[in-house]
Amino acid sequence: MPAEYQGTLFRSRGAPVLNLSTPGDIDAKTQRRSLDLLGRLNQDNLELRGGNPELAARIASYELAYRMQSEAAEAVDVAAEPESMRELYGLNEKRTEYFGRQCLLTRRLLERGVRFVQLYSGGGPDSWDAHVDVPDNHGRHAFEIDQPIAALMTDLKRQGMWDDTLLIWGGEFGRTPTSEGVGKPGRDHNHYGFSMWLAGGGVKGGQKIGATDETGFKAVEKRFHVSDLHATILHLMGIDHEQLTFLHEGLDQRLTGVKPRKVIQEALS
Repeated sequence: MPAEYQGTLFRSRGAPVLNLSTPGDIDAKTQRRSLDLLGRLNQDNLELRGGNPELAARIASYELAYRMQSEAAEAVDVAAEPESMRELYGLNEKRTEYFGRQCLLTRRLLERGVRFVQLYSGGGPDSWDAHVDVPDNHGRHAFEIDQPIAALMTDLKRQGMWDDTLLIWGGEFGRTPTSEGVGKPGRDHNHYGFSMWLAGGGVKGGQKIGATDETGFKAVEKRFHVSDLHATILHLMGIDHEQLTFLHEGLDQRLTGVKPRKVIQEALS
């Protein structure tokens, strides 16, 4: 998709958005006057060029950047939250502080109208990719995210946002039920059987759908393709995945692919 539809990266430590702060010797009034002058000059140039779309997009980007400077700093200021809320999300515990800050930031963004937020857990070399030691890896990461996720769900309900917010948790694949060898308590990648969980808006909670075989290797009961999950997510967003198509290389492509996919009705409330 075009760059104008891409997300903005927020960091949970340090400056949340890079290059956002105004230089210390320039106040808000001076910056606004500078942008207004620049806007008038750009608008004159745009008219001379007959409405060049790339120039029009560049003009709009200056205003968007200014709006981010004036609004984003407040939105990501989790220090403004009461101590009870910081404790709820685990910001006072070293092991949960990092992901807890992400979850608290998520709630602040959602209540300010941000429509899509994506969180990452265990990125880089310290990921969930437990080839070496599943008990240590998964135990450590599960501890880091358990309290913050529960806090986010509790907070969304308290704020009256639960029914309008869809939460999706998952990864690229599961793990094999067997270790990678003698004395190696790690497990390899497994795309034959793994799970995702959904909660919030439009989802019927308190249930599990499907099951793997007796060893936990392969899905055998109520198996669904990942594109069925995508169809379900789109349905919960009010979008019919079969109608949302675009012509590409001679095919009517969909976000769920060209093969028939179905909404997982059991997941709906």
